[in-house]
Amino acid sequence: MYKTHTCGELGVKDIGKEVSLAGWVDRLRDLGGVTFLDMRDRFGIIQLVSNPETSPEVHKALIPVRMEWVIQAVGVVRKRPEGMENRELPTGEIEVELTRVKILNPAKTPPFMINQDEEVDEQTRLKYRYLDLRRPRMRENMILRHRVNMFIRNYLNEKSFLEIETPILFKTTPEGARDYIVPSRVHPGEFYALPQSPQQLKQMLMVAGIERYFQIARCFRDEDQRGDRQPEFTQLDIEMSFVDREDVMDLIEGLYTALVKEITPHKKLLETPWPRFTCKEALERFGKDNPDIRFGLELKDISEIAPESGFRVFSDTVINGGTVRGINAKGLGDYSRKQIDELTEYVKVYGAGGLAYLALTPEGEERSSFAKFLTEEVKKQIITIMDAQPGDLLLFVADSQEVVFESLGRLREKLRDRLELVDNETLGFCWVIDFPLVNYIKDEKRWDPSHHLFTSPMMEDIEALDEDPSRVRGQQYDLVLNGHEIAGGSIRIHNADLQEKIFALIGLDMEVARERFGHMLQAFSYGTPPHGGIASGIDRLCMLLADEPNIREVIAFPKNQSARDLMGNAPSPVEPEQMEELHIKLALD
Repeated sequence: MYKTHTCGELGVKDIGKEVSLAGWVDRLRDLGGVTFLDMRDRFGIIQLVSNPETSPEVHKALIPVRMEWVIQAVGVVRKRPEGMENRELPTGEIEVELTRVKILNPAKTPPFMINQDEEVDEQTRLKYRYLDLRRPRMRENMILRHRVNMFIRNYLNEKSFLEIETPILFKTTPEGARDYIVPSRVHPGEFYALPQSPQQLKQMLMVAGIERYFQIARCFRDEDQRGDRQPEFTQLDIEMSFVDREDVMDLIEGLYTALVKEITPHKKLLETPWPRFTCKEALERFGKDNPDIRFGLELKDISEIAPESGFRVFSDTVINGGTVRGINAKGLGDYSRKQIDELTEYVKVYGAGGLAYLALTPEGEERSSFAKFLTEEVKKQIITIMDAQPGDLLLFVADSQEVVFESLGRLREKLRDRLELVDNETLGFCWVIDFPLVNYIKDEKRWDPSHHLFTSPMMEDIEALDEDPSRVRGQQYDLVLNGHEIAGGSIRIHNADLQEKIFALIGLDMEVARERFGHMLQAFSYGTPPHGGIASGIDRLCMLLADEPNIREVIAFPKNQSARDLMGNAPSPVEPEQMEELHIKLALD
């Protein structure tokens, strides 16, 4: 037995006991001949003491030992001398006086400090991920993720859900991103696909009568990477029979409210029950359909008075079908022209032609890029709509709705960060509902699902599918937390005729549809219950609960921004013999 105890569990209750510990050397200190070691394992840190007078053999054995060496230590627990306690450690009142030491494995000097939370280049961290995971912050992130998963499993088990695994090797189907495909050796020229989600399979489970299914599922998407994306990710996948939208939303709201209380009790929910916004309302108030609701700076619409404003940029935009909206950056009325120009360049990245401004200085003066074109009456109306006071800075974008929402939504978040308007200990959950079922792709002259092919229209909107599909709302719901979409779901189509109608609407040839989804259409002819579900990103949820900037910090072995595994050097070439077995030839230009 290497251990009788872990490094984190000993205390004053154990004084006088002989114990055996094993772990890594976290620190070494030689104070006047007496050697002090901090030993670390997953459970904590404890101080070990070697005295050359009482245990000369132990002292000699410790001479070559360095940080990160793995050792076994046997000794007696004793109270630390008065005034030498470490109140920051759970084991800080005691230490272990060593009687035996065994070196289990030496270690090279690590490329970065393990026992300090110092800034380390991410590429180096990912290359030596097994060392990075020893660091306290990363260890705590892994523990948090484990606790989140265990809480979810226990909660859903109590709600009569069954955890069922679905295949990793399945059929390639369009899900909004490129598939990762896997060649079949036994079926030359044919391929499996790694699932972008278990969407079709969980619907098959509803046809099978499971009624309540969940899975903490691995999913794969070949898409461009960013801070909260990975080529492989984990989602909580849920499907339920005989439910409507309210049933699914109530389940998730109850689950995550309880989870936050149990796993991160130091965090507080901004509002309960969680607020709900239609997609239209979210865009008009926040510029985004995944809004951060923890702060103000909401968008205001001045389009109604723009045509008579006298400022042609505003008036021409509205006359040509655009909109004029603004943000009241409270307290920034003394911003310099240089600072405003910086914000202007920022919104241009998102398509805006510029940023009009009206600064009301704390002294009551006005500075503006357009006010000289306005009558006093129009200017007063703008100030009233924007709820402006001396000291405020009013910022406007005039363009199409899409550009205005995108640029002002991004500007709103930039100002949030610059002004430090939010507290990460606050969790602002909200629901966004009533998305359009389909969006029109002008360049391709076709309709495209806003969620996925299997989302049911609102029953009261079905007649408009033939007359005006743009008016049809989907039975879709997104869960947003602090400006990040962390879940999305819908009530599904469970009728083969309606599913075929949606295929036709989006221009999917029925022969192609039957080839891709024939198994679903056939299943729907055997008595399919009404059903719906939701998929929630475990990585994003843990990222936000851990106050991390991206999901790589809560994944044990993530890929980098180029979708490459730096530790294992993947992807990598394969042997020609393997390619031949798979009947594959490379054509690299």
